[in-house]
Amino acid sequence: MKNKPILELSDIKMIAAAAEAEAMKNNWAVTIAVVDDGGHLLWLQRLDGAAAISAHIAPAKAHTAALGRRESKFYEEVINGGRSSFLSAPEIKGLLEGGVPILKDGECLGAVGVSGVKSSEDAQIARAGIAALRF
Repeated sequence: MKNKPILELSDIKMIAAAAEAEAMKNNWAVTIAVVDDGGHLLWLQRLDGAAAISAHIAPAKAHTAALGRRESKFYEEVINGGRSSFLSAPEIKGLLEGGVPILKDGECLGAVGVSGVKSSEDAQIARAGIAALRF
């Protein structure tokens, strides 16, 4: 049997605070979502001015990154590369850049998804949140 670390509430708050700080530093109105390794929502934070739809997109990006154990950008690139049949893959909804898995010692602990600005900027915010864990 294997043991693996899990995200605790203090970790989630640290991730959210660092992601929010990155967004605020750049005056980006976004929604930040944190999920566990099964893609279940643990945190949702919609900053002032963020579009309502971002509250659906951010968790979807995080869900996809957690289940796939890779950045959601991977799936966007697969589809943009011509493999449109991938759109029918089950349980994968956030097929845009901005979902980043939280990896420690080869294990996925969850993911952060961000929506509201350019996809590369969403990913930047997600990575800033994860970096607060200092793995």
